[in-house]
Amino acid sequence: MNAIEAKDTYADKIKKTNEKLEKLNYRLEDMVVERTKELTTSYEQLKKEIRERQRADKEKKGLEERLARSQKMEALGLLAGGVAHDLNNVLSGIVSYPDLILMDLNEEDPLREPVETIKDSGHKAAAIVQDLLTLARRGVTNTQVLDFNNDIISEYLRSPEHEKLRTYYPHIQIDTHLEAELMNIKGSPVHLKKTLMNLVSNAAESQPSGGKVAIYTRNQYIDSPVKGYDHVLEGDYIVLKIEDNGAGIAQEDLNRIFEPFYTKKIMGRSGTGLGMAVVWGTVQDHHGYIQVESTEGKGTAIELYFPITREGAKKETAHMPIESYKGSGELILVVDDVKEQRKIATHILTKLGYTATSAASGEEAIEYIKENPVDMIVLDMIMDPGIDGLDTYKEIIKITSGQKAIIASGFAENERVTEAQRLGAGQYIKKPYTLEKIGLAIKHELSK
Repeated sequence: MNAIEAKDTYADKIKKTNEKLEKLNYRLEDMVVERTKELTTSYEQLKKEIRERQRADKEKKGLEERLARSQKMEALGLLAGGVAHDLNNVLSGIVSYPDLILMDLNEEDPLREPVETIKDSGHKAAAIVQDLLTLARRGVTNTQVLDFNNDIISEYLRSPEHEKLRTYYPHIQIDTHLEAELMNIKGSPVHLKKTLMNLVSNAAESQPSGGKVAIYTRNQYIDSPVKGYDHVLEGDYIVLKIEDNGAGIAQEDLNRIFEPFYTKKIMGRSGTGLGMAVVWGTVQDHHGYIQVESTEGKGTAIELYFPITREGAKKETAHMPIESYKGSGELILVVDDVKEQRKIATHILTKLGYTATSAASGEEAIEYIKENPVDMIVLDMIMDPGIDGLDTYKEIIKITSGQKAIIASGFAENERVTEAQRLGAGQYIKKPYTLEKIGLAIKHELSK
């Protein structure tokens, strides 16, 4: 009996022990599941943190690269701007004197053709200077409302520059796909045409054996970042897209294509390496964005985004006959620190029927005004050494309140020009001088 009771007691203990072990096993399984969930959550959180850190590092690297690129472009732009200023002064004689010489030559004179060639060459050189000013981001001053399809694309496709490109690449087909109701933009037609010309030239050159270049335009509302930009201004834009099926751009070159003088082009035919830098500068000056997609062996697509304007386009003004802006002996004071500039301006003004004199500095001009009232001042904005055009004008209006003046400079318009105009100065004209440019500006101010 005792043996049976002992056996039952032992069995009962075994049962209770098994129950405890079973409960412990369940609890252990629950702990394993719970701990697995915790580890999985921690692992996912760690992966997320790693991805965020990698993305942050990538963004930081991208920002550092963009900053370095912007600083490099800014430094090169400052250099280009200084060179452009000096070149504008040198070019003034080449651009301005042919006008004066042609006025004294009859239509049959054999000298007319070479003088006109000199004049045309001077204007082409001045256009190159405009590229440098664009690179310096000092070139977009006179903007107007534009129909991009007609004022830029159609004009370019009819231009001598485009015809010349077709002679270099006769097997290239140019296709246009232009939105019929494209909205207007406000910008500089000179810079925008040069931008289009550079992009089409690049696309054609990427297909030396022949191919297609497609030009697209469209309206687009942007409410999310454009590739390559962290932030964009939300709103309506027009988009210019140039697409080719040429050689494409290597990935290592994509981040450098907008650097000045970074080029693999044929020198003498395709430019000097400023083309894409001019594109970049023009887009920046027009508050736009640029996006590049390229695959080696397949081709390249470049999209430019320009903000639209609700303003209507103004009618283009025709060239005025010289009689309409000739003077009647009014006394004009030319103030410029460069001797050649003073000679050119005074010769032009004398030819236009004005009485012209000059001063070599702002200080000299102020002393002259104290003793000699003048009808008009042609005032250079940048003079060195001594005071500049703005400070000169401030002192002159203390002597002669309301003194009429126009402002001239080899640089583009800036805040000091605007300040002088706020004080009463008139139009701003960019050097080099032309007969019509300076004549119309003076006539307009004298008529006020």
